[in-house]
Amino acid sequence: MTEPAAPHCAADHLCIPEDARKRARHRLSIARGHLESIVKMLDKDDAYCVDVLRQIKAVQGALNGAADVVLRGHLETHVATAHERGDTVELVDELLEALRYR
Repeated sequence: MTEPAAPHCAADHLCIPEDARKRARHRLSIARGHLESIVKMLDKDDAYCVDVLRQIKAVQGALNGAADVVLRGHLETHVATAHERGDTVELVDELLEALRYR
């Protein structure tokens, strides 16, 4: 279960609970490690294409996991309360625009 968002969260700030931030940060660290190993692999003459592809997929998976954590935080802290603030249409448009790049 996630912690409630801080009451001072503004619509344009990252206000996800600290545990979610830690999970996103961890997934991004994993992605960084995989990415660094890909770069090292490509510096070698004997890099096997399928191994490189596997590592690329691992990076994509870690990035998608981090994005999911941030998306959930956004949904819980901003979208769930949009009606109360009166900015539902703006938040839906913003979210659809952001998800277009997934």
